[in-house]
Parts: sequence; C-alpha cells; structure tokens
Amino acid sequence: MRILDRYIAWQFFLHFLLLLAGLFVVILLIDFSLNMDEYYSAGGRAAMEMAGVTPGSGTEVSSLASAWNALALFWDLWWPRLFQLSGFIMGMVMVGAMGFTCGQLVKQRELIASLSGGISLQRMASPIILVAVILTGLQIVNREVLVPRLAPLLVRGKMDAGSDRLGAMSQPLCEDGEGRLFFAKRVDLDTNQIEGLYVWERDASGLMTRRITASRAEWADGVWKLIDGKVEDRRGTAADGRQLPAEAIATLKTDIDPTALRMRRFEGFSHNLSSLQLGQLIDRLDGLPRTSKRAIEDLTRIRWGRWGLMATNLLALIICLPFFLRREPCNMVVQTLLAAPVALGCIGLGFACAVTGVPGLSVVTGVFVPALILLPVAIAAVGGMRT
Repeated sequence: MRILDRYIAWQFFLHFLLLLAGLFVVILLIDFSLNMDEYYSAGGRAAMEMAGVTPGSGTEVSSLASAWNALALFWDLWWPRLFQLSGFIMGMVMVGAMGFTCGQLVKQRELIASLSGGISLQRMASPIILVAVILTGLQIVNREVLVPRLAPLLVRGKMDAGSDRLGAMSQPLCEDGEGRLFFAKRVDLDTNQIEGLYVWERDASGLMTRRITASRAEWADGVWKLIDGKVEDRRGTAADGRQLPAEAIATLKTDIDPTALRMRRFEGFSHNLSSLQLGQLIDRLDGLPRTSKRAIEDLTRIRWGRWGLMATNLLALIICLPFFLRREPCNMVVQTLLAAPVALGCIGLGFACAVTGVPGLSVVTGVFVPALILLPVAIAAVGGMRT
C-alpha cells in the first residue's frame, strides 16, 4: 500500500508543479507581449546607462543590448511577483492537479485494479489530501515569511524594475491616531529617515497647543529619534509677556511609522505584510483614540482572510474529488465540465468573503463563513463516494 500511496502522491505533486509552471509561463508571456514597448524602452535606457551614453547625445546602443536588458528588467520585476501570485492561484492549481491525477488513474484502469484488491476510493484519496495539506503548509511559509521580505520589491512598477529601492517621498499633512497633524518634507523609505519633520498637537477644539520640529528623524526602537528636536508651547506666554522658550525633545511616538508611510504611498502594501506584522499594527492602532474603526477592520480582514481562503482551497479540492475518483471508467471531459463550476464557486466564495466579509458578522467570523459552509459538504462528498 505504501508503494501505491507514494505513486499517487508523486503523480499529484508532479501535475501540480507542471500546472503551476504552465500558468506562470502563460501569465509572463501575456504581460511581456502586452507591454513589450515599455520593457524595450526601459531596457534601452538601462543599456545607455551601462554604456555611459547620455540621452540626446545622438549616440545609440544596439537593439540586441536593449532587448537583453529588457528581458533582464522584466525578470527582475516579475520573479518576486511569482511568490505573491502563487498564493492566489494555489486553489485552482491543486484542483486541476487532482483532476489530471485521477483522470490518469481512471484512463489506465488503475482504480479498478485497486478496488479489486479491496482498497476503497476514500483510502486512495488520502495521499492526494495529504500532499494538498503539505502544499498548503508551504503556502503558509511563502505567505508569512517570503512575501513580507519581498514586500519592497512587490510595489515596484515597470519603470522601477532593476532597482530594489523604494525611494524617497514627501509626506503631505495628515493626522495620526492621537489627532496630531504630521508633515515631513522628505521621507527615505529605504533607510527609515525623515528630513524636515513638523508635528502640531491640538486641543479638543482643534486649536494648536504645541509644535514639534526636527531637522532629521530616524526610526529606532518603535519611536522616531529626533535630531535637533524642539517642542514649542503655543498656549500662552511667560510672566514677562515673552513667548515661552522652546524645549529640547529626543523622541516622538506615533502610529505613523515607516510601515504606515509605505502603506500611504503604495496601495496594497498592507496585503504583503505577515500576520504577525498586521497584528502588531492593529494592536498599535487600537490603542489610539482617533484611529478609524474602518482601518482596523480592513487590516483584520487582510490578516485573517488569507487563512480562510487556504481552508476554502482545501475543502474545494475535497468536494471535487468524487467527480474524478470513480469506480467505473467514464468521460473525464464531462466530469471536468461538472467539477469546474463547483471549484470556481467554492474558491470564488472564499475570495469574496476574504475581501468584503459578510454583513452583520464580525470580521473574523465573516472570512471563515465559506469554510464553515463547505466543511459539511466536503464530509458528505467524501463519505458518499460509491466504492
């Protein structure tokens, strides 16, 4: 029996790798063909920089060098995205790999031979489910360890390919969780440093009470370390009528940290954070008086939605097993047409609840609703297989 288990598990894993690689190739080819002119232009600029040619000087680089650099920039842009993309297509790839594996077993009459030996279809499904659980574990490692480390590379556009730096930005006037106005002339997202920091503290009526300024600030130990930091009291004057002198200030604690600044600049950056990072961010925001409830709910949905989707992917695989594990030979094309809408419906329901939640339910409960609905269906599907 161990030989049969290893055989089925290997066939399922091999089909999974082939399907995943095939989808990756198709997606890469589509993107490159649709944006070939942009990649070629970026490759030409990169070739000119490498050759030391100044744009507009009349000197041109060879087309071969531009094409080679275009391919290099294309790969540099996309290889981190493949780790992110695998999490979105994992469910459908596992269902497809299961269909090809079972179709091969049916075509070669191997299921009939196994049933003749007294092995049930449920027993033959166990290697497939076991490998699917292992693949889900690898997806967890990818989503919680690899993707967060690649987060700065995942927010790059086509023009940023070839560079692993997020660059600098100016942070317009915004409000932190304590109601203070925060402004920065220049924020370096790679070194977590600020140049020209201004923070205005206000009272309940919105009038300024204190102003904090610093020529530079560096993020360390959960606070901004201020260089030449000063705080000025704007609520009154000294006894002699003069303005109160500014006092030195060394640190500033606020929820606008480097992660928050990256999230403000790059849409979708929060989706690349790990569950631990999201949990720490939620705890920090939850303790601030003016934090938006909607912002906390969105982060909570992102944090738990990925786990609900992984559970839905596994259950969709189990629900689709009876379509392909058959005790008698049948047309696998027909079975595929029957199973496809079921798989798409299950995984689509998981995606929808992970993104939008369920009205009337808490955020955490809403993302697991598809799994709770599909669990009894999966049990009934496996238990009802004719064997």
